[in-house]
Amino acid sequence: QVQLVESGGGLVQAGGSLRLSCTVSGRTLRSYAMGWFRQAPGKEREFVAAITRSGDTTYYADSMEGRFTIARDNAGNTMYLQMNSLKSEDTAVYYCNAVFASDYRRPYFTSWGQGTQVTVSS
Repeated sequence: QVQLVESGGGLVQAGGSLRLSCTVSGRTLRSYAMGWFRQAPGKEREFVAAITRSGDTTYYADSMEGRFTIARDNAGNTMYLQMNSLKSEDTAVYYCNAVFASDYRRPYFTSWGQGTQVTVSS
């Protein structure tokens, strides 16, 4: 049974930064491409960023390009999302999941973690 645990969220002013972490148990992180997703109130969950198994290639949603950086530590079974220049529209619950290597916007596991709340005040 895979378990995904997100952490690092919080309340930050617009223009500030946060670093999210995702730990994976029950599976070996290095076996999967991984991604971040987010869900704002009243909206559907959306793709944020993804990273290949080796970490050599990353993908971002257009609105995050240049502000967010995804990274992974396979030895530590942990993935990260560095978020800079945060905007009020980044307010959401952020989730991690494995993603399909053939479609990095598509989550792999059907179960999700609790997510971590990011609130950006303007």
